[in-house]
Formats: sequence, structure tokens, C-alpha cells
Amino acid sequence: MIERKTRILRELQKSIIVIIGAILVAVALNFFLIPASVFASGFTGLAQLLSSVLPISTGILLFVLNVPVAILGWRKIGKSFTVYSIISVIVTTLSLELIPIWSFSPDILLNAVFGGVIIAVGAGITLKWGASTGGLDIIVLILSRYSDRPVGIYFFAINSVIVVTSGFLFDPEKALYTLVTLYVSSRVIDTIHTRHVKLTALIVTKKPEQLRKAIHDKLTRGITRMPAKGGYTADEKEVLMMVITRYELYELKEIIQSSDPGAFTNIVETAGIFGLFRKD
Repeated sequence: MIERKTRILRELQKSIIVIIGAILVAVALNFFLIPASVFASGFTGLAQLLSSVLPISTGILLFVLNVPVAILGWRKIGKSFTVYSIISVIVTTLSLELIPIWSFSPDILLNAVFGGVIIAVGAGITLKWGASTGGLDIIVLILSRYSDRPVGIYFFAINSVIVVTSGFLFDPEKALYTLVTLYVSSRVIDTIHTRHVKLTALIVTKKPEQLRKAIHDKLTRGITRMPAKGGYTADEKEVLMMVITRYELYELKEIIQSSDPGAFTNIVETAGIFGLFRKD
């Protein structure tokens, strides 16, 4: 009963964080980026670009772009991550429609920097709690599960399209300020969450089989098991080593906490891997 209440409380906290993150994204867009014609990254920036040439609001376009991606995520990733990502997209769409577009400053640089910071805070806290703002995050997570290739190229490709197109639609200066926004937002997300898409988890546990089963039930990841012994107590243990994406970090923490709260876990940033990055 207590465990059920704790889980409900965690889900409520997660929902609140996702909603706050979505509202922050909308605030950054309507108060800073849209008035200055500076673009965000990913699907949000793509929705801004389309809105500038179509008689449709950014919020509606953002929702439409995310519908097929959400369906794909539901089938390929799982319900929890996708549901919270959908909630984030819906709240962002509603907030973009309800919050008026208003400029705090005519200075385009201030708009680019503050817009980038606020949108990154919203996206960063959402990622930290095991969800996403939808769009490109879901696509990259799916690709990372089925490919060993670096996923940073997908972020680079779509953001390059946004920057180049903004330069053609408006002027090269707008494209340069869009680059400022992209840089600022990426640095802030690095600080809040992690800049590495792939991470290595080293889990020292006395319950290796229980933990292994729990991880394999929730995550599509292989695990390497290594014998270990406590340096002080000399207790027999095992080290479970696995590589995950940053989007799976929250879920891994939840699995470890519920299966073996006494386990010691070290998360290491992974610069690159060779070989298959999935569970056979």
C-alpha cells in the first residue's frame, strides 16, 4: 500500500514537472523567440518555420508534427515515456495558443539568449524526469535503439535545415542569431541533464539476478556481469555493466531503486562505442 502511494506521488511529481517544462517552452517561444523571428531547435523550430509561411499557428503545427512521431514512439519505445512526451506536447500547444505573443525587448540578441535559456530549462527538467518535449527526441531514441551510429548527426541535420531556411526566409543575420539560441540551449541542457547521448552504468549489487531481470523487462539493453567483492566487508557481489541512452537514465534509476535500493551505481559519460548497442 505504501509502495503504491509512493509510486502515485512520484507519477504526480513527474506530471507536474513535465507540465512546468512545457509551459516554459511556450513562454520562451511567445515572449522571446517568435517576436524576434529567432528559431528553436528540433520540431519546435520546424513548427516556427512552417508557421512563418503558412497561416497556421506554431502551437497547432507543433501538435500536428508530433502526432505521427507519438504513434511511432508508442509502438517502439513504450507507453510511459511516450505518454509523458504527449502530455508535454499537448500542454505546450495549449500554452502557445493561450499565452499572447509579446516582446520584452527589441534587442534580438537578448531575445535569442533568454529564449534559448528558458526553452532549455523546460526541456532539460523534462528530460531529467524521464520524459521529453516530443519530436526529435523520440525519433533519436528510436534510432539509438536500433543503430550503433552516432545519433548526434540527426540533431545536426534537422537543426542545419532550420538555420539555413531561416537565413533564406528572413536574412543571414536571423540565421546567426538562431545559432546563438541553439548553442545557448544546448549548453543549458548539458548542465541540467547530460550532454552525452550514451552513458555507461556500472551497478554494484548483491541481487544481480533480480536486478538483471527487472532491467531486461523494462529496457532493451544488454548487460555484462562481472564478479566483485566488497573491499571492507569482503561480501560477494556482482557488477552489472550496461550502456544506455540519456533518455533511459531516469527509468534505470527507478528500476534500481525498486529492485535493489542498496546497490551502488556509477554513471560514466560514453564518448563512443563499437559493436551492437541493443539486447539480442
